This record gives sequence, C-alpha cells and structure tokens, in this order.
Amino acid sequence: MGFKQAAVLAPVSFFLGVQFICFNVDHRILWGSAGLTDEVVGDGFQFYATFFNAPPAIKALLHGMIGVGLIGTMSKLFKWDESAMFFDGSSLAAYVFSIALYLTVTVPSLRTIVTPLPEETREVQVEALSVLCAGNVIIIACLLAVLVLQAGQEYARRQEARELAKAEKDQKDAAASVKKDQ
Repeated sequence: MGFKQAAVLAPVSFFLGVQFICFNVDHRILWGSAGLTDEVVGDGFQFYATFFNAPPAIKALLHGMIGVGLIGTMSKLFKWDESAMFFDGSSLAAYVFSIALYLTVTVPSLRTIVTPLPEETREVQVEALSVLCAGNVIIIACLLAVLVLQAGQEYARRQEARELAKAEKDQKDAAASVKKDQ
C-alpha cells in the first residue's frame, strides 16, 4: 500500500468511524422498535446539538480530512490505467457524492435542528432530524463502497502480479528446457 492509497483509506475510515458513532442515534430514529417517541427525538436533538456545537478545531479536523481524502483520491488518477479508470474513478465518484450529501443534507439539517428559524416548527425539526439520519446512512454506504473499491483494486493488482510472475517463471522454464535440449 502506497502513500496515495493511505491518503484515501485513512480519511474514509475516519469518517466511517464518525458515521458509525452517529449511527447509534440514527438507527433508533429510522428503525427504532418504539417508534419516533419524544425521548428518541430528544436524544437525537441533544446528540446533534453537541455535534454541531463542537469546538472549531474539531470542525477543522473534519474538513481537513475531507480535503486529504479528496486530494488522495484525485492523485491516484494521475496514473491513468484500467485500474485507475475503474477503481479510482468509481471511488472518486462515491467520495464526491458523500461530500455532496454532507454539504447539501447534513449541514442544513444540523442548522435546522440546532438553530431553527422562527418559522421552523418542531415538526420541521423532527423531519430535518429524520432526513439527517437517512443522509448519514447513505454516506455510510458511499464510504463503504470506497473501501470495497480500494480493496478490489489491491486484490486485482496482487492477482495481476501473481499471474505475471507465473508467466515469467513459465517462460524461464521453457527457455531452460530449450537450452538443455541443445
């Protein structure tokens, strides 16, 4: 594994960790057996208010990691071969889609939940909470897709190296047997 691949895997794994922490709240809101009770909604509001009101250093770390992942994914595309076209291109698409979801769903929903406008009622906040949770699940799926694509690329690279080594060995054995026959 090279530096470029680490620059992709580290941020994606970091964000999966953050999303799985959020999933502790999200699954109760989306699929809770008790339904969407006031307690579940209150827990969601409290969790995401804490998340939204995090110190600026934490927000800078999150956004910096987004940049590292984006730069790492794009840097892998400079070597334009079939592997980059299929695996890295698809990884970039999934990663950019997760960033777009973060910017268009997560941030506005957090603002609606934590600092609602005067015309936004509690029902609007609860709906924003549900949309936020659904967006987080989609982001998890996108980030898992990036990890699967990167693992698939590494598997394909190793399989190709094995095949090339085997072909080279067969070629050397054939050359050695021709030399013996002479």
